Amino acid sequence: MWRELWTLAARAARGSRRLCTGQSSRAPAFGSGATIFALSSGQGRCGIAVIRTSGPASSHALRSLTAPRDLPPARSASLRLLSDPHTGEPLDRALVLWFPGPQSFTGEDCVEFHVHGGPAVVSGVLQALGSVPGLRPAEAGEFTRRAFAHGKLSLTEVEGLADLIHAETEAQRRQALRQLDGELGQLCRSWAETLTKALAHVEAYIDFGEDDNLEDGVLEQADSEVQGLVVALDAHLRDARRGQRLRSGAHVVVTGPPNAGKSSLVNLLSQKPVSIVSPEPGTTRDVLEIPVDLAGFPALLSDTAGLREGVGPVEQEGVRRARERLGQADLILAVLDASDLASPSSCNFLDTVVALLGAQSQRLLLVLNKSDLLPPEGLGPSLDLPPHLLLSCLTREGLDGLLEALKKELAAVCGDPSTGPPLLTRARHRHHLQGCLDALGHYNQTRDLALAAEALRVARRHLSHLTGGGGTEEVLDIIFRDFCVGK
Repeated sequence: MWRELWTLAARAARGSRRLCTGQSSRAPAFGSGATIFALSSGQGRCGIAVIRTSGPASSHALRSLTAPRDLPPARSASLRLLSDPHTGEPLDRALVLWFPGPQSFTGEDCVEFHVHGGPAVVSGVLQALGSVPGLRPAEAGEFTRRAFAHGKLSLTEVEGLADLIHAETEAQRRQALRQLDGELGQLCRSWAETLTKALAHVEAYIDFGEDDNLEDGVLEQADSEVQGLVVALDAHLRDARRGQRLRSGAHVVVTGPPNAGKSSLVNLLSQKPVSIVSPEPGTTRDVLEIPVDLAGFPALLSDTAGLREGVGPVEQEGVRRARERLGQADLILAVLDASDLASPSSCNFLDTVVALLGAQSQRLLLVLNKSDLLPPEGLGPSLDLPPHLLLSCLTREGLDGLLEALKKELAAVCGDPSTGPPLLTRARHRHHLQGCLDALGHYNQTRDLALAAEALRVARRHLSHLTGGGGTEEVLDIIFRDFCVGK
């Protein structure tokens, strides 16, 4: 239904442009000065729907649809009657907000119509906007693109906004908010300022060094600043891709011998019956994966076949895939039956899989399930077990402790978005930082000052591309501000 409504609005907008301006039905390209409009709230029947416009004709659109037709006070909600600009037919009684540029999200004149969320109301307002000359439906992401073009958001802030919209866990929300607030962009700009200053020192020495008009130690100061930046960049690139895991989800694999309760644990953590639970060994024969929220962190939870010598080719393939997933896991939940630890399958799992993974320094939590079947005295002092957690998937006893341990492990895998430096959440970030670091490596290796200056320019360019800003005029500003040329 919503797609049909939007099609009607688009047709109305195209028809209006043909009648009023004689232009073709093709939407103007970005930056052509057109005013765009779109439904900005979620689609579907709701109490309130928000329709936005951005562009020079926003004030005209507001006057065309409202009575009285004078503009309301800026950034203040006003109750207005919305009417069709051609027929005068009432459409809705709505709150309208007028945001004159550049003090708006996009930097342009903007209007918001807070209308009732019924499909007929939304359709009527969209068609009415489409009939106003100079307006057209917005393309995907065009409001944010205009905000970036007008300097309201940097590229990293745009990415943070996108991540915030798609955030599904508490950790993702916190990280997205930090990036939207500009923490990563500010850090990159501070690095760029360091490079700009170093470049200014090098170029000043090239231009004026022979005249003996510069303070002593100019090049040494540039070298010191570059070395400090190399250390900082290297530390961010050696973060084990925590930010990317936080954005896409850590890979958590549940493994153990048959009938240990792996599928029950997966169902408990995912809070729905995604895996078949049966007392028959070998029920799970393939890898079942489900995205979940584990203690506030995103994770891809994998239920695997019980590790044993398969009795048939299908189960053998399931065991092979299970072992393959163990090598790809960010965190492993090793599950054993707490009431059957002396069985050959449990002992073999402890002696081989758990011991091997521990020797390889893979992150692992040993979970002893079915604690409700233990005698009153518990496990007994005779068992020599590595650190473990007791859990009953049946009674949920021990679940809080498991979730707390998962939170600690996943914070180490994904990074804690509440503390520490900003995380690199995209491959693009890593690409430009690595390019910057490589250029600084060339700076350290060359003895030619002209080549050294070019290496610094390349490094600055990478940081500029990361945030979407920067310019060569900054170098001249630093030269004339920091050096008394001709002293």
